[in-house]
Amino acid sequence: MEWKRLVQFALQGSSDLEQYAILLVRVSIGLFFAISGANKLFVTGGTKPVYDTLVKAKVPFPRQTAYFVAGVEFLGGSLVTVGFLSSPACVALSIDMIVATLTSAVSTLPKGLSSLNWLDDFLYLPEVLYVLFFIWLICSSPGRFSVDYWLAGKFAACC
Repeated sequence: MEWKRLVQFALQGSSDLEQYAILLVRVSIGLFFAISGANKLFVTGGTKPVYDTLVKAKVPFPRQTAYFVAGVEFLGGSLVTVGFLSSPACVALSIDMIVATLTSAVSTLPKGLSSLNWLDDFLYLPEVLYVLFFIWLICSSPGRFSVDYWLAGKFAACC
């Protein structure tokens, strides 16, 4: 029977499916950021919530920073979606999310929590999860179904 394969799958997963998992996560998170950035850039008043958050956090040059953040999200998300320059795009989006976490998201956590409950709430923040996904994508590569993979193959063949 296939018990051995079933147990092995339950304990170790399947590397045969890894490329599809990378594709699913990369495209999903890339589209999320591309759409979010596009809404901020191309929809009237889209940068207003970002601007208000930046003013509240006392970030210098809030109007310019709001457009910069929206641009990073749109361009970075678009690049991650197609898997082109994925690692630099993931780094830029990680920085964006780390700054968002420190300037805004952490302030939403309840005060007076025990260390363990604070950590629980902190790890529940979407921004933290996005950073973890970006770290995973940097370490795993954008996968076989990406422009980066295709370009790396062309570069290896010619040089």
